[in-house]
Amino acid sequence: MQLNTHKAVSPLTVLWCGAFIMTISLGIRHSFGLFLQPMSLSNEWGREVFAFSIAMQNLVWGVAQPFVGRMADRLGSAITMILGGALYTLGLFLMAMAESPGMLTLSAGVLIGLGLSGTTFPVVFGAVSRAMPPEKRSMAMGISMALGSLGQFAFLPGGLFLINQVGWSSALTILACIAVIILVLAWQLIEPKATPLKTDDAPCSAECPNTAASHQEAPADKELGMWASLGQAIRHRAFLMLSVGYFVCGFQILFISVHLPSYLQDSGIPASAGSTALALIGLFNILGSYLAGLCGGKFRKPMLLTGIYGLRGVLIVAFILTPLSTWSVYLFAAGMGVLWLSTVPLTTGTVSAMFGVKNLSMLGGLVFMFHQIGAFVGGWLGGLLFDATGSYTLVWWICVALSAIAAAVNWPIQEQSATPNEHAAQAA
Repeated sequence: MQLNTHKAVSPLTVLWCGAFIMTISLGIRHSFGLFLQPMSLSNEWGREVFAFSIAMQNLVWGVAQPFVGRMADRLGSAITMILGGALYTLGLFLMAMAESPGMLTLSAGVLIGLGLSGTTFPVVFGAVSRAMPPEKRSMAMGISMALGSLGQFAFLPGGLFLINQVGWSSALTILACIAVIILVLAWQLIEPKATPLKTDDAPCSAECPNTAASHQEAPADKELGMWASLGQAIRHRAFLMLSVGYFVCGFQILFISVHLPSYLQDSGIPASAGSTALALIGLFNILGSYLAGLCGGKFRKPMLLTGIYGLRGVLIVAFILTPLSTWSVYLFAAGMGVLWLSTVPLTTGTVSAMFGVKNLSMLGGLVFMFHQIGAFVGGWLGGLLFDATGSYTLVWWICVALSAIAAAVNWPIQEQSATPNEHAAQAA
């Protein structure tokens, strides 16, 4: 008996709704650095308190991601995004009322971390990858990431405006109301129940949405179940090397997102420059993510990752050795923006090339867990070392050293299907 799938959600609907969910989710998330000083001063906290809560957010996000990804693979991306959006909204409401380190860690750390795990890269990219044919996946993920970057560009100046006009607590409440839109967008992605075709109906053709993509699944998708795919990944040397690079990406991104505004203010640069710098990162990340998706379909993705991490290190060295000014900050932000999240479609695309798309949300979530462990270390260590030394200099140089490591480990990775035979050979 055949099933009628003509009413399934179209690939373009998946692409646009998923992209705008990331626009809101990532946009709000990238604005958290603006709240460090006002919340710390209002509650008489050291910077480590806020830094720890945001670091915990990223750790919870990362640890939960493989499980949330598996839920998306089994129950559907739409349900997962709805639950994630609800937790994100609740976390923002409670963060607006936080008056103790414990409440801040629960709201900004645990709840928002869980919310992010259901509304960002692995879940959205898993949905987009399954909706698109293989030759269009890299470009589709690049477009999703580029549109998601619009959030950073829009929410940073918007967040600063709200803080200045209504205070940090009311600003977070307004952001919580905006996060409700995630639930509306995710609802559009719910698939209707399949119904049996009548005997005189024609079979579903390649014109049916998602059918062509499903017919082009990698062999690994059909041969490996969840546990076999998971076991293969964690024993695959290339997957582990990819994870090391992603750890570095998370470390650098969260350190810069959370601490750059305060680093600039400590150096006498106005707070507006920090907000503008983070907004510029988001703006130029649109270009970087699009180019990554475009180039990822034409060139070897690990080679592109090596170039991105290497250029990050060079850019950071130039930034910390050049006399600080508003324009040097803006140039750094523009350059870093091109390199910011361009790693995401390339890393996810490499995982897809090795293991297929059937369990991509789970495996993408697993590699992303290492990204978030790095984010936890980078965000927390930035606050810890600042409180200990009164400077961010040491952390900047750690970022440079990590760039060199990430560039080195990505270079030898090959985009090859990780068949059981290949896995056995590597294990030997």
